[in-house]
Amino acid sequence: MPIPDRVFLLGPLLKGVSRSFYLTLRILPAGMRDPVGLAYLLARAADTIADTALIPPPQRLALLLALRARVNGADDGGELVRRLAAEVASQQTLSDEKVLLESIGPALDVLDQLPDADRTAVRGIVTTLTEGMELDLRTFPDEGSGQVAALPAMADLDRYTYLVAGCVGEFWTTMTVRHQPGTLPAPADLMLRRGVRFGKALQMVNVLRDCGKDLRIGRCYLPTELLDRHGLSPQDLLDPANSRRARPMLAEGVRVALDHFREAIAYTLAIPRTAVRLRLACIWPILIGLETLLLLVDNDAWLDPARVSKVPRGKVYRVLAGSLACVMVDTALRGWMEGLVARIEARLA
Repeated sequence: MPIPDRVFLLGPLLKGVSRSFYLTLRILPAGMRDPVGLAYLLARAADTIADTALIPPPQRLALLLALRARVNGADDGGELVRRLAAEVASQQTLSDEKVLLESIGPALDVLDQLPDADRTAVRGIVTTLTEGMELDLRTFPDEGSGQVAALPAMADLDRYTYLVAGCVGEFWTTMTVRHQPGTLPAPADLMLRRGVRFGKALQMVNVLRDCGKDLRIGRCYLPTELLDRHGLSPQDLLDPANSRRARPMLAEGVRVALDHFREAIAYTLAIPRTAVRLRLACIWPILIGLETLLLLVDNDAWLDPARVSKVPRGKVYRVLAGSLACVMVDTALRGWMEGLVARIEARLA
């Protein structure tokens, strides 16, 4: 196949594999798009490796660790590129993901061309994200084994949400400080902490929304500590009829997510009103995440993978349009976001 160029990698290919996140990427200020987009591409390639169930977990782990080493500058003489094309790309049913895996070499070339600070930041975020994927492969059974394992404790869930999403908020903040100096007026360490909580909020939504689906590939991210507190086991959660019985546990998880969302709201409102693109890039995932939680707490069959709580496309478009109208109005934004939080809390009462 022809060698993909930078424009293709960070344009059509990125759009093909990033789905809804591409909206956020496109609204970012120009200087942030390349490093954030490239980090997403590399992380998505790693995620595809980790999730290709037709390949045994030990083989996936070896490829994942090889990709991490290559991202961090190891020279393997092109062995990784050849292996990904032969062992993983050939297993893909989605053409965009196949092209992505076949484009790892050019993507790594683009990484090498980034300015030093951006290259270091991209290497750091991809390293941390792959540690989260490594945790999955080392903790949970093979998807086809019929077995289910749970994380042990709430601290493990918190660490997991950092590794797969909280670190993204940290990276995002670092990129903002570098490429949009003066945009974040609050102390840098405070914004970094809030950025971590932002990412954790979004991942908690994923954990709760996708619980039924994850259980069927052997993964229970809701930890044993939480299950025990509510008299439940991973096997209980496999039965959608237990959705009502498990609602108190769902409520506890939702409250954890809402605590994180409060910090995400504070993060967003600290961005100056004139930084419209950056604000929108934060507003959209918050609003869609909260709308998802609202659907989730109203879903009496939340453990049924056939009845997943997903915001309809029409609602997403209305959120996007509404946010454009009030992006520079703090009182309206705060009222909208905190209003959603209040509605969710009222459902939990």
